[in-house]
Amino acid sequence: MKTSPVAFCLLMYFAFAKACLAQSPLHVEPPFWWAGMQHSEVEVLIHAPNAAKYDLQTRLPIIKKVAGDSPNYLFVTIDTEQVVVGTYEMKMTAHKLPSLTFDYEIKPRVSTSKDRNGFDSSDAIYLIMPDRFANGDPFNDSVDSMTEKTNRDEKGGRHGGDIQGIIDHLDYIEDLGATAIWSTPLLADNDKAYSYHTYAQSDLYQIDPRYGTNELYRRLADELHGRDMKLVMDYVTNHWGATHWMMQDLPTDTWIHQFDDNKDKNYFPVKGYANSSYRQTTQMDPHASAIDKKYAEKGWFVSTMPDLNQSDPLMLNYLIQNTIWWIEYAGLDGLRVDTYSYNEKEGIAAWTKAIMKEYPNFNIVGETWLHDQAQIAYWQKDSPVGAIQSYNTGLPSVMDFTLHDALMASFNENEQGWDKGAVRLYENFVNDFLYADVDNILVFAGNHDTNRISGDGLYNGDLDKYKLAMTLVLTTRGIPQLYYGDEIGMAGNRDTDGDGDIRRDFPGGWKGDARNAFSNPTALQKGYQDFTKKLLNYRKNKPVLHKGELLQYVPEQNCYVYFRIKGKSRVMVVINNNPSEIELNLERFREGIQERKQGQDILIENSIDLTQPLKIGGKKSMVIDLD
Repeated sequence: MKTSPVAFCLLMYFAFAKACLAQSPLHVEPPFWWAGMQHSEVEVLIHAPNAAKYDLQTRLPIIKKVAGDSPNYLFVTIDTEQVVVGTYEMKMTAHKLPSLTFDYEIKPRVSTSKDRNGFDSSDAIYLIMPDRFANGDPFNDSVDSMTEKTNRDEKGGRHGGDIQGIIDHLDYIEDLGATAIWSTPLLADNDKAYSYHTYAQSDLYQIDPRYGTNELYRRLADELHGRDMKLVMDYVTNHWGATHWMMQDLPTDTWIHQFDDNKDKNYFPVKGYANSSYRQTTQMDPHASAIDKKYAEKGWFVSTMPDLNQSDPLMLNYLIQNTIWWIEYAGLDGLRVDTYSYNEKEGIAAWTKAIMKEYPNFNIVGETWLHDQAQIAYWQKDSPVGAIQSYNTGLPSVMDFTLHDALMASFNENEQGWDKGAVRLYENFVNDFLYADVDNILVFAGNHDTNRISGDGLYNGDLDKYKLAMTLVLTTRGIPQLYYGDEIGMAGNRDTDGDGDIRRDFPGGWKGDARNAFSNPTALQKGYQDFTKKLLNYRKNKPVLHKGELLQYVPEQNCYVYFRIKGKSRVMVVINNNPSEIELNLERFREGIQERKQGQDILIENSIDLTQPLKIGGKKSMVIDLD
């Protein structure tokens, strides 16, 4: 077939345009939106060669256009408030540049989406590190487009766990008694090493292909909802990864925090980076110097994680829209926000309030890794502590790291001192007056960043100590969270063997594993599982443990006693941290017991005579149902 000179020129023109886009792909983010959203003015990011030079024509109402500092970005704000559901052509034209055309879809919104209920204190959250939980699809272990390949022999390498592996074991998680799953991040992370933790993300609109697809993530949410369970996304507002596609071409000069430090160590086209001091206390310190505040708040988490500048309105809105997009797309039930207190204070508060405005009944828990209750409480919505500085994050939930600190120490202290043993637990709850909402606090004995509670140097595989800790976590105020594998006594010590040691593979999650703890645990593993399952499933159906008031007693003989009370419903919890059997005179606890004569210890399914002194064995606990 012959080609005319004009046709040949046209072919060469479009081939050139295609080649340009192949070198710098056309990015449109968010890729689509929904009708009927509170956030109806959608700022569409368009990234293409010389995008700022283009004019855009579309039937969608355009409010404004803003060019980035880079010539390759154009931000177009469209008003979707009155827009009819459908697909709209977006045509971009510029003098002497190839025209670009793409479709933008406005989707119908699920009618109940705005009113979705987030996770709350009636839930028990099971935390999974997906790369280490189960490999459901071995064909995606290594992917050509992603740099790091699977190597199970490397503690810090990728091991191949994925979303399908989670779906395949939902029966196990549900049977255990958990009602929600929090997975560490699943978005793309194209770091050349240590990408398995996925906190250094390279694309905020794509599930890492080694975990699966966007559609499979949505299916995970659907599968959970079919079981009346919930999905919590781990969201990172503070930083991205060095390999994020924007890092070689920043939209604005202020998109990330840039410093004069480390100019000779540049990894990106920026002036330099400064590492965070990690002194989050400068965020509320009334005496903090400006330089200390700057390096704590704006410094990079590590040199390969550029710190996002939430003072840049385009950056902040990008994060807000991306978050809303994932909630709406996947049907999420909550967020856990990584390094919440490292963010810029005003920026993260604006982000949080925007999400909660879109979803008023939603829940977000922030990682607030501090060691003082007042400093943790500062970050919770309507905090009386934050109010001292006229600061309100709008953040519904925070993480109770001080309780975690107490759990790490108290059950290894066999004698009670003024501030040792069971007293550590009691004193933690004394400070609940600092919190605006004590029911909406995440309580935990371990997570992906802490030493395993059954690991060497902590509980050393002592099942009795595990039972004491989980009795507390699953019956006190707040929202309990379990870390995958703790329910089978998985060990690991971060201090001596690094992060990989506390993120071991769940035995049985991979074909060919010597032991399958999901279906055929060892006797010791089954002891952990049975206890966890019994208490979790009891809690699931006991509203007094969700919202009941906490009545506690000063520990004596290294034994901690408290009650949960809601109306006429009561549960008495006894945690004997003494290695020897003790006897309790129950008259001291009459305020909690009241007129009741009998109770039922649900752990051993034994009747308790409440008119006689109560004997409890060394390092044992009781959960006594008084209803």
